[in-house]
Amino acid sequence: MSGISLFGRAVIAIFLMTMAPAAFAADNGHPVNIVYLFGIPLDFILFAATLLGVALFHHHTLKVALTGVIAISAYKIFITGFKTGPHVQGFIVHLGHECVTLANLFGLLMGFALLSKHFEDSHVPDILPRILPDDWKGGFVLLVMVFVISSFLDNIAAALIGGSMAHAVFRGKVHIGYLAAIVAASNAGGSGSVVGDTTTTMMWIDGVKPIEVLHAYVAAVVALIVCGIPAALQQQKFSPIYKLGKHHVAIDYARVGIVAFILIAVVAVNIVVNTQYAAYSDIFPFLGATVWAAILLCVPIRQPDWSLLPGTFKGTLFLLSLVLAASMMPVEQLPAASSVTVLGLGFVSAVFDNIPLTALALKQDGYDWGFLAYAVGFGGSILWFGSSAGVALSNNFPEAKSAWLWIKHGWHVALAYVVGFAVMSAVLTWHPTAKTKGAAQPPVATISK
Repeated sequence: MSGISLFGRAVIAIFLMTMAPAAFAADNGHPVNIVYLFGIPLDFILFAATLLGVALFHHHTLKVALTGVIAISAYKIFITGFKTGPHVQGFIVHLGHECVTLANLFGLLMGFALLSKHFEDSHVPDILPRILPDDWKGGFVLLVMVFVISSFLDNIAAALIGGSMAHAVFRGKVHIGYLAAIVAASNAGGSGSVVGDTTTTMMWIDGVKPIEVLHAYVAAVVALIVCGIPAALQQQKFSPIYKLGKHHVAIDYARVGIVAFILIAVVAVNIVVNTQYAAYSDIFPFLGATVWAAILLCVPIRQPDWSLLPGTFKGTLFLLSLVLAASMMPVEQLPAASSVTVLGLGFVSAVFDNIPLTALALKQDGYDWGFLAYAVGFGGSILWFGSSAGVALSNNFPEAKSAWLWIKHGWHVALAYVVGFAVMSAVLTWHPTAKTKGAAQPPVATISK
């Protein structure tokens, strides 16, 4: 860590020698010093440099992400301060605000890795070639299954289960374009359900009715078809579905029961917390804790594959670093709510964590929540690190950790996003709805030069 810290200090020092503070502002009584380079806040430049490093040095993504978050944290601590306070004090308070989100993500990513291995070891994926079509349509049907699973489960679990199934039916050879489609299918399936994605759950907690995100499926279904068919054709050419003979496959029903128990527990707790104890969701990581409580309760029945945790930990730490870095960006105001704004937010979600984006949109209010749910959900599929589902799946398929290869072979995901959004805009009119929980808060004014 000493090397990373030195690099972070060097980055700060270079910029300090070439620039002077450009503005002072106050938010909740705490001064925030903004430094600009070419009219862009230095915070964004540091974050962009981190994302560029992730894209270019995909074999060292964790080191790049840690370097970036340390450099950004040092810059905020010693130069600008935080909206929550100056220097180290402000940083600690900021961490306090983000710790529940980070803890939930940590618990879900680590726990669902063990869950997906339970599912794989149950041998259920081994019988899929018998029921799936034996040509490209088999790959497409598998993506439809991921879409459906994600509609009532967290998209991380759906992506990992989809990856386990693909690993089995394609004999361990899964095309990067198909991996991108699995992530896209999981994010699309969760976009119209308040229990299918973290962002839609946030909307539900904040007063958006479940029916108000349901029409996201108009775009999501179109997007699934647009990206799913090319991905299935890619996979069929790369490694066709492996057809099993008539030999018997012994299903481990205990592991199937464990998977079902964990998923049911997560869904049940999610619903109970959101309907009865929403006020406590900001102070305790219910979802992450539930996953691990369920896993540990099932240990006497079947032992999880604990050997997966070290590798999964690295991928999880990578995502948490990006989420924390994104949370420190000075994005106090979004453009006026409109379909054009939402379309842009989808592309931003590919590189900027969609959780803080959704939080800002909820604070601003006045969105068509189905449009927003689709955009911030599916848009993150455009890059492998644009969503927690992509990061989780890439932990199991390290070859996917290349932004260039993901874009090159997963080109159909970006196309699907635009086509899906266009169809939704043509079929449905933009219908903004105010939240039912509290009144809309005026956006905080941006800091001018």
